[in-house]
Amino acid sequence: MKLLLAFEPPYDWPAMLGFLSARAIAGMEQVVDGTYSRSIGLNGVHGTLSIKPATADSLELTLDFPDASAIPEIVARLRRMFDLDADFITMQRHLALDPLLAGLIAHHPGLRVPGTWDGLELAIRAVLGQQITVGAAIKLAGKLVAQYGAPLTSAHGSLTHVFPEAAVLAAADLATLGMPKSRGRTLSGVAQALLDDPLLFEPGRPGGVARLLALYGIGDWTAQYIALRQMREMDGLPNGDVGLINALAALEGGPVTARQLLARAEGWRPYRGYAAQLLWTSLSRAD
Repeated sequence: MKLLLAFEPPYDWPAMLGFLSARAIAGMEQVVDGTYSRSIGLNGVHGTLSIKPATADSLELTLDFPDASAIPEIVARLRRMFDLDADFITMQRHLALDPLLAGLIAHHPGLRVPGTWDGLELAIRAVLGQQITVGAAIKLAGKLVAQYGAPLTSAHGSLTHVFPEAAVLAAADLATLGMPKSRGRTLSGVAQALLDDPLLFEPGRPGGVARLLALYGIGDWTAQYIALRQMREMDGLPNGDVGLINALAALEGGPVTARQLLARAEGWRPYRGYAAQLLWTSLSRAD
């Protein structure tokens, strides 16, 4: 099945694809020839999808999923994941009041904030990434998916497994994957918290960050990161993020502290998340 997902242009697809490609989990995601593909699980049913640009104002979704009644939910998730409903005019007009951000917006006028297919998946990714590189975290995630994820009934290219379900992760000793025991406990605890509260990662639900902070091993950075990418709280700002500090320092031409970043970010409210994405992206600019 093919569907078009409309958006208000511009859309920086290379930036979105670059973000997803750098974090693609083996067996579950792949990026080939400008197309992002992945396995998905929803209500115990498994399938695959692919996304690529179609027209100047739409992405093309190719969906292989046996339950047609799930299509509205799948589309809603993908619209959040690819940030297709962003109010760019309002957001950019506000952020451009900061001359530094105005220059970044001019360079990436269609930059979106990458979301995620699933809240548990993002939370597990975020915890795996604590205090290690993106590459190391993705390798751990690949081991987790291969060991605990359900296999697809028929592999689609390199897509062989879906992300593990909460009940499986809650009962597993994840430290055996090769990480500190406390981190394995955090991963299992997050999965159990979702079983206890199925709306834990629900977008638009008040008090989301506070609920995350109450979980063992979840600090402010991780909570804010999940809030931004899954709950779509566009004012989310991962406090103390080294990448943001380094990006601001490079753009300003001098040292910047975490406190100075937070002070500067006050003027970016209520779109600090978009400002953060602009800063993160500036780190990979070659010009």
